[in-house]
Amino acid sequence: MNDAPTILLVLALTGLPAAAMDATPLSEDPVLELRVQRMATDLRCLVCQNESIAGSHADLAVDLRRQIREQARAGRSDEEIVEFLVDRYGDFILYRPPFKPSTWVLWVGPFALLAFAAALLLRAVVRRRRGAPAPLSETEVHEALEGLSVKEQRP
Repeated sequence: MNDAPTILLVLALTGLPAAAMDATPLSEDPVLELRVQRMATDLRCLVCQNESIAGSHADLAVDLRRQIREQARAGRSDEEIVEFLVDRYGDFILYRPPFKPSTWVLWVGPFALLAFAAALLLRAVVRRRRGAPAPLSETEVHEALEGLSVKEQRP
């Protein structure tokens, strides 16, 4: 029996964890890394669009994190860095865009849509309650039947 491939596979798989290394920080300054990470969580990845640049592995997100790190190392404030990115990529890069005329739809739109849906629901409920007429009394049924029989007798 030839067990050599099996033994080699087991040795290779058990040796992989030994070769694993801790990720080295991109900066020696842990305060700077924490600042970059905090800023990156508040910025949207322009490629993934539903991820922050802190969690995205897209090349653009990696470049943006590097750019934030370089600007922070150069002494720029968080506000200056965010302003630079907004000037370059627009308000879309912000998870919380500012309230201004160009973003009113983003802020007011969901509430307007909710109010419209509530109005439609209220209208449907009112129509349903009003829709079923009260049943006819026996005299009304008798009068209706008499009216029908009179019409049938006319030539």
